[in-house]
Amino acid sequence: MSFVATANPPARGAEPAVANDGWFPDIEREQLRKDIRLDGTATVERLAIAVEAAMASVNAELQEWAAEQRAAGHTKLADVPAPQVGGKSIKVMQYRNAIYWYVQAALAEAYRDMDKLPQGDGKNARVQAALDGRVEGFQQQLRWAIADVQSRSRVIAALL
Repeated sequence: MSFVATANPPARGAEPAVANDGWFPDIEREQLRKDIRLDGTATVERLAIAVEAAMASVNAELQEWAAEQRAAGHTKLADVPAPQVGGKSIKVMQYRNAIYWYVQAALAEAYRDMDKLPQGDGKNARVQAALDGRVEGFQQQLRWAIADVQSRSRVIAALL
């Protein structure tokens, strides 16, 4: 019988929302932690850094599109015409997904070198390959979420 211990998440109220630029929505770290089932292995500080980096990166990628939306008179992302699901704009949901995927990719990369990798019989290489695939999957989901926010195709194909 084996036992795997995981760190408990921080106490409720210990992680305030990360304020955004006013046009894009703030990100609730406690909700993010719950939604992506993140335990306390990622510290409060590391999660704050990852969320801020995600917001900076995703906002920069959406800067031109957001400027077009502002010029069209939309004062925040939630005002951009879009279907509603559960009373919420899908644009806001897609934006949050982009942030969540970025955070998951960043944390997976940050923790991929932990000493908990198994040793012997090539296990280390197999686990590392699985982690690499996980990071790539998160990055693909991030690309799709950014495309979804902009109502663009998820596929980019070029002839060589």
